[in-house]
Amino acid sequence: MNQIVRKVLIALNEAGYEAYIVGGAVRDMLMSKVPHDYDVTTSARPEEIKEVASQKGWHTVEIKSDRFGVVVIAAEGMTIETASFRGEVYGQDSHRPEHVWYANTLQEDVLRRDFTINALAMDAEGQIYDYTGGQKDIREKRLITVGDPAQRFREDALRLFRACRFIGQLDFLPVCKLTQAMPLAFPRVAGLSLERVVSEIDRLMVTPAAYKGLDVLVRSGLGACACRRKLNGQYEAVPILPECSHLPDTPQSKPFHMFDAWFHTLASVANSPADPIIRYAVFFHDIAKGLPGIRGIHDGRYTDYGHDIQGAEIARQILRRWQKSPDFADRVAWLVKTHMKFHYFANTGQGDVDKWLRREAREGPFRRTAHLVNAVGQAIEVACADILGCGHPHADASGTRSFGEYMELRAWQMPVSPKDLRYDRRIPEICGRHTGQCLQVLLKRVQNKELQNTADILVEAAGKWMKRHDGE
Repeated sequence: MNQIVRKVLIALNEAGYEAYIVGGAVRDMLMSKVPHDYDVTTSARPEEIKEVASQKGWHTVEIKSDRFGVVVIAAEGMTIETASFRGEVYGQDSHRPEHVWYANTLQEDVLRRDFTINALAMDAEGQIYDYTGGQKDIREKRLITVGDPAQRFREDALRLFRACRFIGQLDFLPVCKLTQAMPLAFPRVAGLSLERVVSEIDRLMVTPAAYKGLDVLVRSGLGACACRRKLNGQYEAVPILPECSHLPDTPQSKPFHMFDAWFHTLASVANSPADPIIRYAVFFHDIAKGLPGIRGIHDGRYTDYGHDIQGAEIARQILRRWQKSPDFADRVAWLVKTHMKFHYFANTGQGDVDKWLRREAREGPFRRTAHLVNAVGQAIEVACADILGCGHPHADASGTRSFGEYMELRAWQMPVSPKDLRYDRRIPEICGRHTGQCLQVLLKRVQNKELQNTADILVEAAGKWMKRHDGE
């Protein structure tokens, strides 16, 4: 147990109040993990919490959480959210309780929580208080709600997405009655804010077992729901992820793929690093497979020609609908668009890498050479995950990775912007007010491999360009 948190518990106990660590921190400690934060629940009321903290010289701030006071204690460089025992009931709002009151016991407080693994409490001496069987569920690596799952999900529809996230975060499996109850709360999803929903999916996407949570998100039908956002004072419905709904029913041709399009997607995610851009690109890389105009049959085999181009546009539309930044959406879309080209270069030994890099430098969503290099590095990870996700027992991505490293080296030699040219002050001295125009000419010539990107060569070329320019 963290000793600073223990001091807070002891201080409240000595003042005559019950106090416990509660929720995720207890779960993490039982799983031999270090909690990233600690929540304390206590029989003390907010003013009493602040009084105890004041006597110890700790600073406090009271914040409103669902119209209920939570005191943040700043003790010895650490912040600890400390809340009074509470009970609650839900109404029309899809996430926030309608009525909250102070509770008298720890048991009443924990029984209002979402999942059994988050309803555990620990006192200052390390004793565990488990009223819902959370310890057993941790041992059996299963996710189950506190009480009736349909009721819990209808109370707070965000718990549907939190369930998916915890499945990925903890590498647990949901019990059948949990997944069976999820659709009963889907009508409540319409009242959730887009920001909260996307935040949960973002957190899920980088979890160790993200593929498990994504499987529940899509196959339960939750991804096909819509939430809402406020625009010009009015709420509008925002589809969450209906574009993935067809993938579980989309077969692929063997022997290239051992799995259908959905299990291949999940297997690819499982073989990708926990980077948001890479994970989203891997998740979306085959999203267009099976769609009308993309799915075909040739020589008795399924084909999906153009799924990379169409998939890139679908990925961009989803991420922009989720209000992701244009740079983020463009990079993910570029990786989806690029994954088949990357395989072509790596596996056939054909194609002109420099010509492709030159086109991407001029037309791609890049501002500097470093951005292009970074994107190529991400494309390596997407391609390797795609290979390993095909299900072949002896799949080997080492050749693709090796070729990708060569592409990175070539990308470093491809300037994207005049700022990537290795010129010095002599060019502005020579070109004066024509410097910008001259640098654009030099950039294209370096990209075309007509000039080396060195200061002396660029100065010589600039001088010749100015002579021709002055003669016009």
